[in-house]
Amino acid sequence: MNALVATNRNFKLASRLLGLDAKLEKSLLIPFREIKVECTIPKDDGTLASFVGFRVQHDNARGPMKGGIRYHPEVDPDEVNALAQLMTWKTAVANIPYGGAKGGIGCNPGELSLSELERLTRVFTQKIHDLIGIHTDVPAPDMGTGPQTMAWILDEYSKFHGHSPAVVTGKPIDLGGSLGRDAATGRGVLFATEALLNEHGKTISGQRFVIQGFGNVGAWAAQLISEQGGKIIAVSDITGAIKNSKGIDIPSLLKHAQ
Repeated sequence: MNALVATNRNFKLASRLLGLDAKLEKSLLIPFREIKVECTIPKDDGTLASFVGFRVQHDNARGPMKGGIRYHPEVDPDEVNALAQLMTWKTAVANIPYGGAKGGIGCNPGELSLSELERLTRVFTQKIHDLIGIHTDVPAPDMGTGPQTMAWILDEYSKFHGHSPAVVTGKPIDLGGSLGRDAATGRGVLFATEALLNEHGKTISGQRFVIQGFGNVGAWAAQLISEQGGKIIAVSDITGAIKNSKGIDIPSLLKHAQ
């Protein structure tokens, strides 16, 4: 089952439990706008490379649409559509005045140089700049992207619309970013884990954990769980996995990963 089918199934189940009108249910499943653009850039060796970028703007009934941009080889329309839907539901459940959106480029950022990533980001921004904005759609970092990516988007967007730091979140602090943003998602993992354990009369301290993924979210989750007394016994990412039944030294692992 792909991501979009799974998300639609879960929404339809929630819709039945809530007793939503069939017309309303259907309107909430259809995205406001789907964008697909070709992004061709010169590579460092002088050859041309083409990538496909997506932005799905799902719903703006509660405010500007909001959602990350991911760079990954498996980015496709269904995945982006599903994630945009989930952003709509997430902001509504948290009672934040935003709608849902998501974007991405089908590429492997690990195979692109920093200058190639910058060119790709700027071309993507040129293709969608008139469809995003502080009152329309606010991108954010996601898998394979980060503060530097957001800085490029902000700079390229500002060429068309004037300096607009609020057009993206997750940007560097020097450009108006928020303190604690880099750790926020990993901290959310900590809070959710604490809530789950509390339901069973347990705490983080003394429990054993396995972390799948050691990017921004996984690394911060591991660090914060470790600081709370949890024992990280295994960590994996796309390069492989390590384990230690006595517990992994997370600060040392962070230095090694960097």
